[in-house]
Amino acid sequence: MIVYLVRHARAGHRESWEGDDDSLRPLDERGQQQAEALVAQLADRQLDRVLSSPYTRCLQSVEPLAKARGLAVEGVDALAEGAGQAPALELFRSLLAPAVACVHGDLAEDLLGESLKKGATAVLDVSALDVEVLERLDPPA
Repeated sequence: MIVYLVRHARAGHRESWEGDDDSLRPLDERGQQQAEALVAQLADRQLDRVLSSPYTRCLQSVEPLAKARGLAVEGVDALAEGAGQAPALELFRSLLAPAVACVHGDLAEDLLGESLKKGATAVLDVSALDVEVLERLDPPA
């Protein structure tokens, strides 16, 4: 199954966030531009679902894409920061059609074996036995 693994767009620095709950940290201005530009970057790609970590910065990263496709963003705890690789792989392997999944840096690194820039996308082919990186797309803005 094809999964467009998107690392959430830029959300400023964790250290400068003044809120009590880091899960509420929103995208910054550049991150909002990256989220809007993702629509054009994935315009010619088939996808039937938009999945995301329930953290604000992830949801905001894929909301413009979901809106452009007439889809809802599905907040999924299996993609949350710190959730680990196993729940995400179980989710991906249960998909019946190509999907976008917006995640945090830790999960991207666990799945890819290396970091993914904020706003970047890795196109994955997820099978029962393997995860293959088919393509890497730079952050769109």
